[in-house]
Amino acid sequence: MKGRVLGIVPARLESSRLPNKPLYPLLGKPLIEWVWRRVERMSILDYAVVATDSEEVAEVCRALGAPVEMTSRAHPSGTDRVAEVVERPAYHDFAYIANVQGDEPLLRESHLRAAIDLVRGGGWEVGTCATPLNTEEARKDASVVKVARAVSGRALYFSRAPIPYKRDEKPVGEELEHEPFLRHVGIYAYTRDSLRAWVAHAPSQLERLELLEQLRPLEAGLRIGVAIVGAADPGVDTAADVIRLEEILNHDRATTFA
Repeated sequence: MKGRVLGIVPARLESSRLPNKPLYPLLGKPLIEWVWRRVERMSILDYAVVATDSEEVAEVCRALGAPVEMTSRAHPSGTDRVAEVVERPAYHDFAYIANVQGDEPLLRESHLRAAIDLVRGGGWEVGTCATPLNTEEARKDASVVKVARAVSGRALYFSRAPIPYKRDEKPVGEELEHEPFLRHVGIYAYTRDSLRAWVAHAPSQLERLELLEQLRPLEAGLRIGVAIVGAADPGVDTAADVIRLEEILNHDRATTFA
């Protein structure tokens, strides 16, 4: 199914775990710059824009040549911010929307394409990705979001808790290298109708408990397809993530800023 794809990078300063996250420096450059440099080169996107409620973030992005849309400060999630932008007249001819979160500086285009293909194929209202957890540390880390999915690929639940729980004993290393032990890769693709349906609902009880926006559409009955992808680099949630990412980016700088 054909249709133009709009990529939107929601970016806000009020992160509880890493203050001023979009402007947080990685190797001397703000996080949002690393993300934008990656996004602007993705051929799967017909157009991309940054959505923010911060003039400070907007100024940094404009200096990079990134189109910026200013949004309300009242949004409870990135998807709500994305939805505000999509309804503007300039974007009415895009059939699909990709939410490229502003804390994923090493996002791979193949992963974003996998999420978009799920909704382009017509089988899913929302598309996202997951990758094997691989380590016991990741399984136990509350900043690492886990997902359990059905055989069909439908998301059953997302959690910060170690799901699925293996009764009586913890999973061994080999088990963590494939399903059902999966880490959610925080990207989303939507049809226009499914995006509207998502934000038509107020933040749900489970969403508020786990602070995971994807639980809102799941509770509301939207079908979320989860594509299994290969190794995925971590996003930025904590200061410890910054240290790990700087090590990766030191090796990856040539391709990211070519």
